[in-house]
Amino acid sequence: MRFDESEQRGSIAVVSFFVARDGRYQAHGYGVSQWSSKQVNGPAVCGLLARQVETHCPAEGFMPARLTVDLLRPVLNEPIAVHSVVVREGARVIVADASIVQEGEVRARASAVFLASASAAPGEMWQPRASLPAPQVQLTSPDGEPPLLKCGESEWTDNLAAGRNADRKVLWQNLIPLVEGEAISPFQRAAAMGDATNFVCHWGSAGIGYINTDMTLTLSRLPEGPELGLQAQEQVTGDGIAVGTATLYDRVGRLGTCVVTAVADARRPVPAARHAAAAR
Repeated sequence: MRFDESEQRGSIAVVSFFVARDGRYQAHGYGVSQWSSKQVNGPAVCGLLARQVETHCPAEGFMPARLTVDLLRPVLNEPIAVHSVVVREGARVIVADASIVQEGEVRARASAVFLASASAAPGEMWQPRASLPAPQVQLTSPDGEPPLLKCGESEWTDNLAAGRNADRKVLWQNLIPLVEGEAISPFQRAAAMGDATNFVCHWGSAGIGYINTDMTLTLSRLPEGPELGLQAQEQVTGDGIAVGTATLYDRVGRLGTCVVTAVADARRPVPAARHAAAAR
């Protein structure tokens, strides 16, 4: 039985990717896929799996350094149970796995690596000097605000339809809560944003013609504040398979990278405005 997607708290509509009851989660609103209303979208799945593996991270001294999500099959828009297990628990490395099983099949799975924090290694290393654009206006609403898009040298805009082109893209947004009644954590925020790599890297003049089958997020630190930026860095395509790489950052600077692999679906490219709205 599905939860009521029109459920409200008082007179204010619930704004989140999921509502939770009895240990299960029902997608609604922006958690529902734009490919099909019978499915859950990628940002919601990545965020939910991140939320589950995060329960295995010690409170202090460790941070999530990598999350890899395999989107094996469409996650159905039905009540979801998430399972997890600690694979390794060491003094410096903790590894945890999580999975979503529906109709007897693993629909999505994730593996996270938590590393112990330490002092920086001595010496100097090369680092990129490219600028990371950030809009002057700050997105601070706890209920989320329309994402902002920057294409090439153009100005920031919340009119995502204006980005139907082959320019390099940057997405900037403040994500809504993952689960109703619960503040989204910095790690969950980064994981959900990571799935939008397919949006910034594989959106062209005819829409988004690729479906990502995975997402790998790497982090050197956790986000500070509610805003995150995602800038396309690399895009490689061949034989209907594409790889997109993006830089994840906040107003302080770089956090890490996001990588997706995707397969072409030219039969039903999704208009970018619909796809990006799902990541709000």
